[in-house]
Amino acid sequence: MSRIGKHPISIPAGVDVAFKDGVISGKGKNGGFEFKVHNCVHTEIADGKIVFKPCDDTKFSRAMWGTCRAVVADAIQGLSTLFVKKVNLVGVGYKASVQGKNLVLQLGYSHDVIFEIPEGIKVACESPTLIAVSGADKQLVGEVIKKLQKHRPPEPYKGKGVIIEGQYVYRKEGKKK
Repeated sequence: MSRIGKHPISIPAGVDVAFKDGVISGKGKNGGFEFKVHNCVHTEIADGKIVFKPCDDTKFSRAMWGTCRAVVADAIQGLSTLFVKKVNLVGVGYKASVQGKNLVLQLGYSHDVIFEIPEGIKVACESPTLIAVSGADKQLVGEVIKKLQKHRPPEPYKGKGVIIEGQYVYRKEGKKK
């Protein structure tokens, strides 16, 4: 087991965190969050650090110990710095542009794919084929990336599609004559 729950979370400057009635809430320059900690995990805030401890030694409470710590750590990190993921559009004629609150994608279909940008997410097109998605909520950034990828998943024969930066596309050999 990794025992990630043992490590305390240090609260960065400019972030306010409070714990009341089993709910951790925080505010920072990038927004705020609320997270209900499971009742099998004890939480303490002292000396600018948040410490989590399991109530008992059951497998479930130890699992929730690490999970609660990881979720709160990501939320606190998002309040001070934004999470950024980049997406490459690989294919002939594949392009993207931001128009108001929509992301317009040209992915080889006979029509443009219009993707509505959710609240709390910023999308920037650094080039016609490179999209940067950023936000304070790590989970929401990942969900947006996966929704974009569903419109044209990576294809193993030609390597075309919506590819997350750093993702390896397993290439296959085509038919042999």
